Amino acid sequence: MPFYMNKLRLGVLGCSGHYALRVAAPLKISKIVEPYALASRDIAKANEFIKTYHFSKTYGSYETLLDDPDVDFVYIPLPNNLHLEYIKKAADAGKPVICEKPVCLNAAEAKEAAEYCQKKSVILMEAFMYRFHPQWIRAKQIILNGEIGDLLSFNCHFSYMNRDADNIRNKPETGGGAIYDIGCYAVSTARFLFDREPVRAICTLIRDKRFKTDITTSGILDFCEGRTSTFTVSTQMCPHQRITAFGTKGSLSIEIPFNMPPNISGKITVSNSAGERVIESEIADQYLLQFEAFAESVIKKTGAPTPVSDAIANMSVLDALFKSAKTNSWVKIN
Repeated sequence: MPFYMNKLRLGVLGCSGHYALRVAAPLKISKIVEPYALASRDIAKANEFIKTYHFSKTYGSYETLLDDPDVDFVYIPLPNNLHLEYIKKAADAGKPVICEKPVCLNAAEAKEAAEYCQKKSVILMEAFMYRFHPQWIRAKQIILNGEIGDLLSFNCHFSYMNRDADNIRNKPETGGGAIYDIGCYAVSTARFLFDREPVRAICTLIRDKRFKTDITTSGILDFCEGRTSTFTVSTQMCPHQRITAFGTKGSLSIEIPFNMPPNISGKITVSNSAGERVIESEIADQYLLQFEAFAESVIKKTGAPTPVSDAIANMSVLDALFKSAKTNSWVKIN
């Protein structure tokens, strides 16, 4: 990471549990990002939050944080239904935005957000942190090198147990449910490794009788020419995550593809005619890498490390999955 004289000052919208659990610690050691301002619609909550997660300023509304001229860029970990509104408000304030996944509730909203930020000359990026971890970069290189032959099949399982009625992931009005929360990873990782877009999708899902959100969803993505991705994601299943890619000459799997701890090596198992070997990637914090890569793009005034067009494409697949669940049929992806 190049040396910069001054750190970029980060503004965070909301007292996010995700920020507290996964983002706060790595940013404390960042060489180019300073957690600077925190906003909550409950100022007392914000002031309590910063006793543990230190910020220089707190605000009682998101808008006042966005009006702060000292905030260099903004992180939006708000409930999914608020993403589009505050992406636009951040863009109006001239603040580059890194927004939690899913970037919006559908592809139309994602495109609207992208076009709005483009008009305001503001960088927007969807926060898929896994793409910055060395294990995923290595996995893609293994496939590009042909070590497992032509990639034909990809499988993803991602699940956890959450039956908390107050959790936003269990509220349909805030954009809760398995597809939005973790199905987006199943789609994104398949697209990343295949390096192409699926043309159609089909899925089946179960909805919680109380929450009305999808809690277990299984689907198939058709990448053409015999290439398919299958997945199961669930918010009410034993915690487990794993991805496996199968090619004409072998297979590849990642032991902890998503919630990768920052203090251990990633493990990729590759099996082919030469035998089976486990490749350990370097120890890294994927959130630190993500925020610093985004900050560097702001400093250098380059495009976002992951272009917003990728977010639109990912949302198009999620749209097709929701439609497939309603129609019980294959749906073409626009």
